[in-house]
Amino acid sequence: MNTLARNQRQQLAGWPDYQGLFSLSNALDSLFESPLGGLAEASGFLGVWSPRVNLHEDKDNVYVTAELPGLKVSEIALSIENGTLSIGGERKFDEKHRDAKAYRTERFVGKFQRLITLPASVDATKVVAQYKDGVLSVTLPKAEEARRKQIEVKVN
Repeated sequence: MNTLARNQRQQLAGWPDYQGLFSLSNALDSLFESPLGGLAEASGFLGVWSPRVNLHEDKDNVYVTAELPGLKVSEIALSIENGTLSIGGERKFDEKHRDAKAYRTERFVGKFQRLITLPASVDATKVVAQYKDGVLSVTLPKAEEARRKQIEVKVN
């Protein structure tokens, strides 16, 4: 006969799992980054796609990497305006399969644009962008006024 134990707590071994908090944080970030909260990207809704982007900074630079597989350098456009980096372009349909019967099409095609608000002022004249193996890497040197300065305290 089965007995039901009430109010019995599950025993956890080791440290608690914080992975759920990171997943929630990422979901909230994507909710506020795009007007449809990633729904458009995930479902192909409205034919929209948006490349995945990482944003980091250190004391001297802001770094942006974007996944742009299958694009040529000539199909990528970068610009900076009012503290926002714009990454845009267009992934074109593979013409050699135009008349073929498609069984599965999961890769998005069409125009895209990502607008990334930069966490600090940057010197747009010194920006370096590289594209290799489908990954765009952009190094944005911080403007002099945005760099942290050490202030010496003198004792009288």
